[in-house]
Amino acid sequence: MKKRTRILTAAAAALVAAGVAGATAGPALAGSPAPAAGKPAAAQSLAVGTQYDFTHVYVQPGTALEFIKSWEATFGGAHTTPVTTDVTPTSSSTISILEHSPVGSLSVFDFKTPIPYPFGTERVGYMVTSLPAGYAAALQAGATTLVTPFNDPIGEDAVVQFPGGVDEQLYHLTSALNYPAPTTVPQQRVYLTEDTWRAFVASWNRFSDGRVVSDIAHADGAQIGLPGTAFREVELSSKFGDTDVFVTDGHLPYPFGRENTGYGVTSVATTLQKAQAAGAKVLWSAAAGQPASAMLQFPGGYIAEIHTAS
Repeated sequence: MKKRTRILTAAAAALVAAGVAGATAGPALAGSPAPAAGKPAAAQSLAVGTQYDFTHVYVQPGTALEFIKSWEATFGGAHTTPVTTDVTPTSSSTISILEHSPVGSLSVFDFKTPIPYPFGTERVGYMVTSLPAGYAAALQAGATTLVTPFNDPIGEDAVVQFPGGVDEQLYHLTSALNYPAPTTVPQQRVYLTEDTWRAFVASWNRFSDGRVVSDIAHADGAQIGLPGTAFREVELSSKFGDTDVFVTDGHLPYPFGRENTGYGVTSVATTLQKAQAAGAKVLWSAAAGQPASAMLQFPGGYIAEIHTAS
């Protein structure tokens, strides 16, 4: 299984920042679902840039700053000043921190109150050019509503669920941002079963104006902790970033399936050394002879996959 984290050149980064970088729709590969008819007209203009797509990280209470310190010691980056705010449509309180690092952006939540349902299940917050248009496009593409649009302190949000139970947040800000693109584009990692993956791929690609980049029917199971077995791996790409779909029987060893995002690095070995020195735990690493990858758990409980960027 070849990892395909995108390393952005300066020119490509500028395009991403302008919201015009990314692949165009292409034909489905053998075994993949055909593109859905009637793609939402707004799909091509919804994405703003991968630097504004934040993996949501819910840390154990009181550990936000410890997590941020460990993350930045491992990958580099910078974060906003922690603020205590209410980010849900019902009454709640959380410390909120935005982290921008070379491997991707994070939105870190350290709740002081119980977390209102269904928050905590959403994987990524995707910035869209218009929340009404993005929300409508997601529903038109086959997603269902978990949380109807609501206002937060800096914009508006909605939470939707794509086929297969894949929860995502859509958001739009009232004030423009200007963040640099990441050096490598993180990969959303989605584990699905045979009866759900085609519906998810068709729905996500329709919403995101995405395409199937590769479809490996018999990928090496060693990559998900199951040597001697095979699984299907489908890689998707759009202006919202990259998504790896792992089609399995659901019989997964820990911690596979607990991670939402994979991060591309120059050297897995060096990154592991930095992570461990910064208080992270190595939960799994690839055996010798396999493509370099590993699973890390950072202070606060967040689990992330890392792999060699290509």
